[in-house]
Amino acid sequence: MTGGRPRTFDSDAALDRALEVFWRQGYEGTGISDLIKAMGIKNAPSLYNAFGNKEQLFRKALDRYADGPAGYIREAFGEPTARAAVEALLHGAADATTDPDHPRGCITVQGALACSPGAETARDELAARRAGGEAALRERLQQASRSGELPADADPEGLARYFATIYQGIAVQAAGGATREQLHQIVNTAMTVWPQSPGT
Repeated sequence: MTGGRPRTFDSDAALDRALEVFWRQGYEGTGISDLIKAMGIKNAPSLYNAFGNKEQLFRKALDRYADGPAGYIREAFGEPTARAAVEALLHGAADATTDPDHPRGCITVQGALACSPGAETARDELAARRAGGEAALRERLQQASRSGELPADADPEGLARYFATIYQGIAVQAAGGATREQLHQIVNTAMTVWPQSPGT
C-alpha cells in the first residue's frame, strides 16, 4: 500500500519535538502552528485529538522532560547521603543545562518567566513543579538532620532554599552563555556552605 498516513505514529518522538519547541520559545512564545510543524502533525485538529490542547500538550512535554533530559534529578535523590544527593543534583544540572543536544537552560525555570494573564496556567504549573522540587530537597535534608547526617544546629529548610536557588541560578546562567566548567565551579563553591559536624 502506498500513500496515505503511516500506520504508526510515534507519539514519544512527537512529544520530544514539542518539548524542544517549548524549551526554546517558552510557553507563550510557542504557537500551535510551531507545534504542528515541529511534531510532523497534519493540522490543529489532529494535534488536539492526539495530545489535547496546548496547555495539556505542555504538561505532557514537561513530564517528558522530567523522564528524559531531567532524569538526573531522580538519580541524584537515589544517592546514599544528602550531601551526595545535593552535589549530584547540582553537577547534573550543570551538565544538563549545557548539553549541546538540547536548548540551554531549564524549561521549568525559563518556560514562563514572563507571561501575560492568558498564560497564567502554564506559569502556575511551572511554579508548582519548581516548588515540588524544593519540597523534595527540603524533605531529604530534614531526613539528614533527623538521622544525624547534618549537625544539630543546621537549618534544613534554609539549606533547601539555598540549594534550590543555586539550582535555578545554574539554569539561568547556562541560558545566558555560562560554560559547563564555570557552572561546575559554581557548584563546588556552593557546596562549601555544607554544615560541618563539630570536630570535622
